[in-house]
Amino acid sequence: MPADLHCHSKVSDGTTEIDELVLLAKNKGIDTISVTDHDTLSGSDKAAAFGEKIGVRVIVGTEVSCFDFTRKRKVHMLCYLPSRRERLTTMLRTTRLARKQAVQLSAQKVMCAYPIPYEMILRRSAGSTSLYRQHIMRALIDAGYTNEVYGDVYRKLFDRRFGIARSSFDYPDVFNALTTIREAGGVAVLAHPAVYDSYDLIPELIEHGLDGIEVSYPRAKENDEEILGRICDEHGLIRTGGTDFHGGNCTDPHPIGTCTTSDEEVEKIIALAASR
Repeated sequence: MPADLHCHSKVSDGTTEIDELVLLAKNKGIDTISVTDHDTLSGSDKAAAFGEKIGVRVIVGTEVSCFDFTRKRKVHMLCYLPSRRERLTTMLRTTRLARKQAVQLSAQKVMCAYPIPYEMILRRSAGSTSLYRQHIMRALIDAGYTNEVYGDVYRKLFDRRFGIARSSFDYPDVFNALTTIREAGGVAVLAHPAVYDSYDLIPELIEHGLDGIEVSYPRAKENDEEILGRICDEHGLIRTGGTDFHGGNCTDPHPIGTCTTSDEEVEKIIALAASR
């Protein structure tokens, strides 16, 4: 049965509880998922414990936020099955703290434009290991200022160039992050190359030990799967697929299982992690 190896819960910036996420997979007939909350393994650990009870295998993972300083672009790297996770702890914790501080600053700016109490934002972040823009947007929705997460209000606040509440923070260098994932015994997979235009970064990542590429995902460009699949075949990389599931925090609806990974590729991930 194909697996969905890219899912987010309320532990980061998704809208579903851990048990709900695992139950959604089970009800869809998907018996293997990976909960890859941003810069934390805690969501995946909780999902694995619950999944064991109801017969859903959870591949422990996280989505590591990093940065390509040469091209000045964000990069997301999926990390699966790290056996020496203490090697990851400092990097993930530093990113979570920096994100929280940056979004707190954004929240102060938002509250100058929209008179909402900070407590509304905090309540919508309950259970998350950090604070996200999506929590601000959920508070604004519930306060009646908008009816969507990613719309005109979001662009007014967080547009890259003109957002009045935008704040930034430092991400780890992508090559350092890749090295850290491998030192932790994890399997490193480049997430959704089209989202941050990571195509020309791929050859350099391969030179630094990239293990795989997410070739199937909802925001892929036309012919992405074919082109990225060819790169994987040429370099012996693992092909993965994942929905990048965020529940209601998305621009277009994509239920769990929209994009998947074959059983063969899942077993490659498990075998490679075990070898490390």
